[in-house]
Amino acid sequence: MKLTVWTYEGPPHVGAMRVATGMKGLHYVLHAPQGDTYADLLFTMIERRDHRPPVTYTTFEGRDLGEDTAGIFKKTCQGAYDRFRPQALIVGASCTAELIQDDPGGLAGAMDIPVPVVALELPSYQRKEIFGTDETFYQLVRHLAQPMKKTPEVTANLIGPLALGFRHRDDIQEVKGLLCEMGISINVVAPFDATPKDLTMLGQGHINILMYPEHAEAAARHMERTLGIPYTKTVPIGVGATHDFIAEVAGICGVVPKADLSRLRQPWWAKSVDSTYLTGKRVFLFGDATHVRTAARIARDEMGFDVVGLGCYNREFARSIRTLGKEFGIEALITDDYLDVEKAIEEAAPEMILGTQMERHIGKRLGIPCAVISAPVHVQDFPARYAPQMGWEGANVIFDTWVHPLVMGLEEHLLTMFREDFEFHDAAGPSHHGTPAPKPVGVAPAPVRAIGAVMVWRADAETELKKIPFFARGKARRNTEKFAANQGLQEVSIDTLYEARAHYAR
Repeated sequence: MKLTVWTYEGPPHVGAMRVATGMKGLHYVLHAPQGDTYADLLFTMIERRDHRPPVTYTTFEGRDLGEDTAGIFKKTCQGAYDRFRPQALIVGASCTAELIQDDPGGLAGAMDIPVPVVALELPSYQRKEIFGTDETFYQLVRHLAQPMKKTPEVTANLIGPLALGFRHRDDIQEVKGLLCEMGISINVVAPFDATPKDLTMLGQGHINILMYPEHAEAAARHMERTLGIPYTKTVPIGVGATHDFIAEVAGICGVVPKADLSRLRQPWWAKSVDSTYLTGKRVFLFGDATHVRTAARIARDEMGFDVVGLGCYNREFARSIRTLGKEFGIEALITDDYLDVEKAIEEAAPEMILGTQMERHIGKRLGIPCAVISAPVHVQDFPARYAPQMGWEGANVIFDTWVHPLVMGLEEHLLTMFREDFEFHDAAGPSHHGTPAPKPVGVAPAPVRAIGAVMVWRADAETELKKIPFFARGKARRNTEKFAANQGLQEVSIDTLYEARAHYAR
């Protein structure tokens, strides 16, 4: 654990919150001090949920540490059951409360609570949030799911979607549609909107659709081993992956693979004249393993992009992402430090970033367009409209999401190139207001820009630098400053800029 401004993952008890908040009839009693009580902020503000998360805290203070904190937990646990009457309880400790070693699981197990109580052992100082989601759902399935007779018709369980997920709500609807076309009904969707009682019915499904391996692979493996339910390995994000997913499901269930492509527009749009300028665009991918893996295939095979960098922040999937990197001829970046990601993006100098909320901030600083493809995300990535990532409509949404930043980036580049033109310079008024643009009396020279303590840029060099495309300007500036420093210069003139360009072009 380390202090940082931003983080891709919170502690594992946040993962448990995501499972509990995604479900109904389940309550989470969290042994936690003041300061660890931020579930409301996560779910009601970021995800725009219309109800509070089902989490009750012990909220002990520093003065309580010399007294009976175990008694505080037992009182809180009993109060939570009496007030909410859930079908099941999960209990655990936050990272701070873990240090006092009160054993919430043992304490709750000794109480006379008439519903299943599932104790969570989430090592906060060794593991993180995504492990917390996977482990929490696994423990719930292990305690509640039982072997039972299969349904007469072929049915599927959709496992993995939960709260604070990236478009999980809409992905569920899209996958349901894919299965319905093949005559496969839905048995249980979990954790999203499921109850503990629903989890007891998982065993009657014929197949588990593993939508997000990060959150449900442990549970899928457990059900395959103990309930005899096979699970899918393909995540249907992208046109090619969706076709593969349909074939895999049909093979497991013994049905005819069917696909209604009437809504699919992405292949044609990606080949259209308006999109040809996207071919060969250099992109950098970073996020959770599932979305990076699928995005890499889409970028290369369906959009014609050149993947120049990729990586993920969840180390549990490091091996598969490194293997993917070798397939693309790239050394994959496995890190949870956003500064390492920013450095890698600077070095790769891509024309677009496909990443998380963190990479969106990095792109703003570097002047590189960014499309969000993975959690962690912020409030703008929980749209009111239907915007899945999976299936045929997901492919359409992905096309729009990825293309729009490049289109806007191209527009910004053109405006910058023609900045000195009478119609586009800073003093010109907006043409759509119907007022004549004022004619510039004279454009003031660009100010001299100080670089560090000794290096400065002359006005003519700054003006020339602005003519370089926005996605390469940062790297051009850094290379020029490095060249000037090696030459013993203290300022960058236009001649220095040309000499540096010639030097690095060799």
